[in-house]
Amino acid sequence: APPVLHQNNRDHNNNSLLAISTEVALSQPKMRFTLVAVAAVISSLSNLCPSHAFVVPFSNHALFPPRSSLGFDIVRSSERKSHELESKYWRIHSTVDASGEVVADVADVEKSDVDSSNVAEKGDAEVVEETEDAEWKLVLEEVPPASYEMTSSPTAPGGGNVHTLTIHLGAPGHPDPIVIETGKIGRQASAAVTLTRGESVLYATASRDKDTRDIDFLPLSVEHQERFSSAGMTSGSYNKRDGRPAEHEILVCRLIDRPLRPLIADGWRHETQLLSWILSYDGVRTCDPLAVTASAAALWLSDVPLSKPVAAAIVGYIDGQLVLNPTTEQMKHSRLNLTVAGTKDAVLMIEGAADFLPEKLMVEAVKFGHEAIKIQCAGLEELGKVAGKEKKYDSIKPPLEGLQELMDEMFTAKVDEIYNSDLSKEEQSSASSELTESVLNAFEEKFPDEKAAIKAALKDLMCRRMFEKAKNTGTRIDGRKLDEVRVIDAEAGLFPRVHGSALFTRGQTQVVATATLGDSGMRQKIDKISGMEEKRFYLQYTFPPSCVGETGRVGAPGRREVGHGNLAERALVPTLPSDEEFPYTIRVESLVTESNGSSSMASVCGGCLALMDAGVPIKSPIAGIAMGMLLGDKGGVSDENAVIVSDILGTEDALGTMDFKVAGNREGITTFQLDIKCEGLTLETMEMALEQARNGRLHILGEMEKALKEPRPHLPSTVPKITRMTIPEDSIGKVIGPGGRQIRALIEDFGLVNIDVEENGEVQLTGFDLEQMEKAKELITLLTSPLGGGKGKGERVPRAEYSGPEPVEGTTYKGKITGIHNFGVFLEILPGAEDGSTPGLEGLCHVSELHVERVRNCEGFINSMNTDHLEVVYLGKNKKGQHQLSRKAVLESRGVEPRNNNRGGGSRGPRQNDEKPSSALKMSKEEIDVIAQAIEGVSDI
Repeated sequence: APPVLHQNNRDHNNNSLLAISTEVALSQPKMRFTLVAVAAVISSLSNLCPSHAFVVPFSNHALFPPRSSLGFDIVRSSERKSHELESKYWRIHSTVDASGEVVADVADVEKSDVDSSNVAEKGDAEVVEETEDAEWKLVLEEVPPASYEMTSSPTAPGGGNVHTLTIHLGAPGHPDPIVIETGKIGRQASAAVTLTRGESVLYATASRDKDTRDIDFLPLSVEHQERFSSAGMTSGSYNKRDGRPAEHEILVCRLIDRPLRPLIADGWRHETQLLSWILSYDGVRTCDPLAVTASAAALWLSDVPLSKPVAAAIVGYIDGQLVLNPTTEQMKHSRLNLTVAGTKDAVLMIEGAADFLPEKLMVEAVKFGHEAIKIQCAGLEELGKVAGKEKKYDSIKPPLEGLQELMDEMFTAKVDEIYNSDLSKEEQSSASSELTESVLNAFEEKFPDEKAAIKAALKDLMCRRMFEKAKNTGTRIDGRKLDEVRVIDAEAGLFPRVHGSALFTRGQTQVVATATLGDSGMRQKIDKISGMEEKRFYLQYTFPPSCVGETGRVGAPGRREVGHGNLAERALVPTLPSDEEFPYTIRVESLVTESNGSSSMASVCGGCLALMDAGVPIKSPIAGIAMGMLLGDKGGVSDENAVIVSDILGTEDALGTMDFKVAGNREGITTFQLDIKCEGLTLETMEMALEQARNGRLHILGEMEKALKEPRPHLPSTVPKITRMTIPEDSIGKVIGPGGRQIRALIEDFGLVNIDVEENGEVQLTGFDLEQMEKAKELITLLTSPLGGGKGKGERVPRAEYSGPEPVEGTTYKGKITGIHNFGVFLEILPGAEDGSTPGLEGLCHVSELHVERVRNCEGFINSMNTDHLEVVYLGKNKKGQHQLSRKAVLESRGVEPRNNNRGGGSRGPRQNDEKPSSALKMSKEEIDVIAQAIEGVSDI
């Protein structure tokens, strides 16, 4: 029997020896001893076998003797996942008693129940961290019931009123209220609001031009900016200024635009602009739905004729439970990421991704999110009564009397003739152009200078006749049934040198999709206020003007291309293998070569076939379909008369009232997107559309299987091979070398494509010659061994070591930056030999030691300083023998302190009478240079 540790009638804080017995069983499932006492006891044991092990925190590992002198293992907590045992064993983890002393909990546990508790030391205080491999559990805080409250106070500059709306969403896990304030900031805009949640603050404005434009569409533009300063960072660009919108900012702009555009009064022709900025970001939750709500609130308070207030929310699905506005940590465990926007009456927009979830759950999630939208819209209605401006309708031209009736009388037969002729896209486009010309000529004399109104009347007629045809005959303008998908033709393996390629054609919509595989160095890096994001898979969508037979601008992707590419990308992400199963970075490109409806869903189908052609072991094929809705009255909410059509044409998209894109496999949905042109979509209509979309998706999957049923069994010869190895974390610098010289030499000497080193010591080698890759691995192993050494072509040569004077602990050095990584910065603080025979002494300034405040993006932070050197304090060696450096210690010695974050929900509050202004802080030359560059060129202060 395994030995049993007993407490020998002593207090557990006593470090005396413990009695050992192999005959008495545990009387309690867990007993407490000091780690020092446990170490003393098990060091003297002789009756333990190799199948026993003790898992201990790394910080206390030194208390225990090496395995060579014992019959059992001492296992570091960080190695618990790879440790294999044949039977039951002991576990020991440290906890904290009331006095703050570290004690041990001892228990007899099964192999599958390995402890992973870890202790983070900070002075005398001990913090017990949760186990890394313990099952994550969703914990939602209790919150006040859903409610809103309006207050007003004369606290604006100049004594004006500030109106504040406080909304409690009433959703468990969302304790922070949403606070919308107006009247204090941005008073020259038509309307301006600040929205605060926790310590995240957004500022949004709505403005319009005084004069109208002679156009036939709504001139609405939207801009959104996530300012790096909101997270205490600076842009990494050359001029250190936030520039053109990044891809994720463009996506937020689209989220704002789509639910608001349908609710602005028909005929509004004033140039209208919505602007929003994130001024403060707490990193707890995404601000995307807040940007929609803030911009909608500003528009509602302005004189722009928005018919109803709009709000947004995000819904997650975690541990079988729907969660409103999950935190970023909770979202990592969510199978659903759904953004919903709408009014208190109906849903206007849906955008999201899912992990093969059924249609029924999607409807429940939309309903759940809409409940939070209702309370926000109710509060905004009250805010509008207090602070809103009178809506401006006098500049909207009323419908011309008799125009629509005359249009219906004269041209209904001609419209029906076009719709009943089963014309191709080109023929129908030509016939519609001729009809428009005839209509303008017919009404030019009776309604002069009313070209826009005439076109609007013709469009209204065509929409109604399209609806009537579908409703009465069950057929569409191209002759298809309502649920019929156009003819599909698919082909894989088009291009010989491309890793994967496919041609997908559905009717007159066609895409050429390609897949490219690479190593981790090919990952797409995105600089965001939440930190640097690396995408292992990304899809890039291109829509050239030639695909619709036109000419136009070609260059950087437009907002539509960014949005469509992101939608197709989200559709394919859930089917990809994990990084452990398939260590390649994957890039898919979709080139639209023909377009007549839903090229984004064609990109999903073509992209999936290209992945399979490249040999990517996807979980299951993915297909997408675009659904449409036709209504007799586009001004209302969808009703029982709505006609749902599958695989919409471009004309049905332009004249219809809904564009609902859904993608997934045979079991569930992976992504979906809804845009409507009426005042809302009921849940009943959505359920009907989802079921019809499922049937269409199954049909498309069957057609795709005819081209390629499953992924190809082998990767193409043009794909580089990838191998991995792990080195000690304290040897990363040996592989990289000063300024990256060593790693570049390895790549060149062994003919590799790339070598990528992660913070945890994982090394990824990419190349085409497996033999040379193995030789490179051998040399890296030698470089990181205690002997070190090695240079070029696999020859084992003793590695030169630093031979100068040792650094003095506590001394400040000016170090040269030799490497920047996510986990910190390597600096050479003492030079090597002048002849280069020996290297300089390098140390690591961990990211937590770069500044007195948290640094989220190490690379961006260092780049923003625009310097090659840093002043650092030498802290000595850690337990791994690494030289530790600290820039934070230098700043603290000069009086730099972290900002006070106790702002009470975003407000600093009044200064107390007994507080004195702090003296000016001393700053380093590097910081002064950064500030000087930031204000350079400012002449009007």
